[in-house]
Amino acid sequence: MNDAYRQYLKRQKRAHRRVRAAQVGVLVGFFGLWELGAALGWFDPFILSSPSRVWATVVRLCASHDLWLHVGTTLLETVLGFVFGTLLGTLLAVLLWWLPALNRVLDPYLVVLNALPKIALGPVLIVWIGAGMASIVVMGILVSLVVTTVTVLNGFLTTTDDKQLLMKTLGASKLQIFTKIVLPAGLKDLIAALKISVGMSWVGVIVGEYLVSKAGLGYLIVYGGQVFKLDLVMASVVILCVLAALMYEAVALLEKRLTR
Repeated sequence: MNDAYRQYLKRQKRAHRRVRAAQVGVLVGFFGLWELGAALGWFDPFILSSPSRVWATVVRLCASHDLWLHVGTTLLETVLGFVFGTLLGTLLAVLLWWLPALNRVLDPYLVVLNALPKIALGPVLIVWIGAGMASIVVMGILVSLVVTTVTVLNGFLTTTDDKQLLMKTLGASKLQIFTKIVLPAGLKDLIAALKISVGMSWVGVIVGEYLVSKAGLGYLIVYGGQVFKLDLVMASVVILCVLAALMYEAVALLEKRLTR
């Protein structure tokens, strides 16, 4: 390793540290202004709460052992919706790439399903599946399924025909073309679909918990709004942000491993 490359790596590490420091500074500044605004009366702390009140609510939930029940319920539903939605969406994208005629037939329907607000299907799912965790998980799957399918399929279809034609002339089968050319070329789009599905799965699960749930962070938000415990609402929202960020970071780590 020459000196120029070492200097380049050092500059990259310093730039990364500066970005991280800036991110932490923005977060600390946000919570500091939030707390200061509540203390100085810039807004009504009953409505927007404050970091200290949110922390007190979290501590109280931990002491009563209610927090882990609600966090565990929402996290389980989200992970199930994310995993199954991503797997089914990827398999459907592979099928549509494999069968171009089927892709042409279903393309307008995918566009319509992608634009359809999935919350409209909530009452129908409750009637079909029942008022329980299963309907919430299915809601999370539906929200991420079509997005994953469209994103991954577009990545597969952007592979140049010249490379596929070259593989055909060398006697490669369609499976070999897919595994050696199409799948590696669509890896970035697959990672992009995973990142999108993280947020979409959380949205689907929380919407499902709004409609029907007896536990979960969505249930806490609805309950807190109904009884005017807005500290509970803000605490649930903050916990949701933390969990979504951790799940996104897990996908980012997976991206580093896959693209190495």
